[in-house]
Amino acid sequence: MKNILKLEKIEKYYGNKSSLTKAINNISFDVFEGEFVAIMGSSGSGKTTLLNCISTIDRVTSGHIYVNGEDITKLKGNHLNKFRREELGFIFQDFNLLDTLTAYENIALALSIQNVDAKEIDKRVKEVARDLDIKGVLEKYPYQMSGGQKQRVASARAIITNPKLVLADEPTGALDSKSSKMLLERFNYLNNELKATILMVTHDAFTASYASRVIFIKDGKIFNEINRGDDTRKEFFDKIIDVVTLLGGDLNDAL
Repeated sequence: MKNILKLEKIEKYYGNKSSLTKAINNISFDVFEGEFVAIMGSSGSGKTTLLNCISTIDRVTSGHIYVNGEDITKLKGNHLNKFRREELGFIFQDFNLLDTLTAYENIALALSIQNVDAKEIDKRVKEVARDLDIKGVLEKYPYQMSGGQKQRVASARAIITNPKLVLADEPTGALDSKSSKMLLERFNYLNNELKATILMVTHDAFTASYASRVIFIKDGKIFNEINRGDDTRKEFFDKIIDVVTLLGGDLNDAL
């Protein structure tokens, strides 16, 4: 199985010598092609900092991060911009759609930046809209869409360039339970049918139960890791809750 993401002894410090905070403490793990991995942890555990380092929004203090074999901790300038544009897809909790563009234009923008031919853009936008069941909103603006529709448009935008890795930061955080379930079922479709490799940060056990593997972070370190294997989603959810309980977090925060 091909290695898409590799973290080697990642550390991230904030502050100075008089007040130093270690947000990430010697974390190493791999994500393989076609995996759907969730990272869980309470607020302040370091999970969002970790995602920010992988997405190159933030830089590590030490260690190395490889995406598709390339050490992204060494990328700068145009090389870094090219990497973000072509290798990564981002799905944010607050959607980050451009209000002045239609759903179609929001999705097509990433391909337009890459100077893809207009006919190819139209073909790919319509394909991904079909896959995510948003053909009916392509001509609508964000204010005309529900939260679930906006998040699926954001997901379409993230995968339209066929990135090596899709990064999702609390993707269901702003959605109601019905929209969350619909989005997560589409994530499974992206993962199982389109072979997208997904790394998702969440505090929610229900959301994490859709992944094939869950990595738990506590105080900047890996606390535990569990694989779904042949478990049903309900069985996997129960195992996640067991680990959350061991983490010492408020169980209500995980539901």
